[in-house]
Amino acid sequence: MAVFFYGCITLDGYLATKEHGLDWLYETGSSEETSYDEFYRQMDVTLMGCRTFEEIEKMENPAAAYPSTENYVFTHRELACPGFAAVKGNPVEFVKELGPNRNIWVVGGNTILSPLLNQDMVDYLIIQVAPVLLGAGIPLFTQEETLHRFRLNSVRQYGQFAELVYCRM
Repeated sequence: MAVFFYGCITLDGYLATKEHGLDWLYETGSSEETSYDEFYRQMDVTLMGCRTFEEIEKMENPAAAYPSTENYVFTHRELACPGFAAVKGNPVEFVKELGPNRNIWVVGGNTILSPLLNQDMVDYLIIQVAPVLLGAGIPLFTQEETLHRFRLNSVRQYGQFAELVYCRM
């Protein structure tokens, strides 16, 4: 099993605005300008929080967003969207129950990423950095104050995005 975070942040480290807005990202470029397709083909499972899922629900066909993976949303509400299953509880325990030989993608949200980082369960951080400064917003990293080391594997440029690929040491 390998756990991945793959996502985009601003130069100052934010996933979204304080209001959870992503206009800054949509106005910067598209997924066609990144390694997204190559990455997604390797994934078996996606995990996301309810705020990330709310962005997906706005799409014309949300089920088409992640068609070849098992998709789990950590939420307390019922989901009426085909292709997505609601789960409750601890992300660490949930990931352990998924079993071996699966690539798990933490799609978005530090509420899922932080507990996994706290337990040293994140194997790869694939971070695209957009040339945007928000000054405030929802930060990517909010884990406990503990040293976590990663090794830089590669750096690539995709249009306006810099992609940094790190693996756990």
